[in-house]
Amino acid sequence: MNNLNENFEVQLARVESKTKPDFDKTKLILPGAILVAALMISGSVLFYSLNTDKTGANIKQAAGPAAGQKVNVSADDDAFIGNEKAKVTVVEFSDFQCPFCRSFWSGAYQQIKKEYVDTGKIKFVFRDYPLPFHPAAQVSAEAAECAHEQGKFWEMHDKIFEEQAKQGTGTVTYGAAELKKWSSQTGLDSAKFNKCLDSGKYKSEVEKDLADGSSYGVSGTPTLFVNGNPVVGAQPFAVFKAIIDKELK
Repeated sequence: MNNLNENFEVQLARVESKTKPDFDKTKLILPGAILVAALMISGSVLFYSLNTDKTGANIKQAAGPAAGQKVNVSADDDAFIGNEKAKVTVVEFSDFQCPFCRSFWSGAYQQIKKEYVDTGKIKFVFRDYPLPFHPAAQVSAEAAECAHEQGKFWEMHDKIFEEQAKQGTGTVTYGAAELKKWSSQTGLDSAKFNKCLDSGKYKSEVEKDLADGSSYGVSGTPTLFVNGNPVVGAQPFAVFKAIIDKELK
């Protein structure tokens, strides 16, 4: 019996000697993994913060188009206001659900429109750049295109931003149901608009704008090009005025 007990204890000691290091390693690995995960999350949050400060976009390249370098930007066949043959063309790449785009719309855009668009000095073009983390951005862009079909792109453009502005600052949650409601308040034929939106008719058109914008170096919204000169973010009117006036000379 003593021999049996002794053999059992030897076997047990051998098992413990084999398993104990693994157990100790596990205790070290788990906290280490948690620490690495925490650092990765912190880094991601920092990266997001650095890249969304001015543009509202979670972007791959923080800088966007290089300042001081003109880009050959196409207006495509997208909606525009102003003088089609103007010496200066401003192309905006925008996201309807982006709070920074809304800030540009309520601020500098209104002054640009009054001083340069309404006076026929520039052509202002709107192109879509729906960011993937804004769930209503794609459908909003398609809604504006459906409104464009009925000759009311800019009415719908203003309505989408206006209704969000009523709900305060930051990213506003809404969807197709709200867009259909807002469209009916802009004088659109609701039946035609709803059919157009539900069909996804302009999905590829919006995706083309997104691809074109990326090819021009757009990485966040709003990004504008004044005769190819990039302006990134919801900059004050004075920034745009300086560039537009220079291009008008």
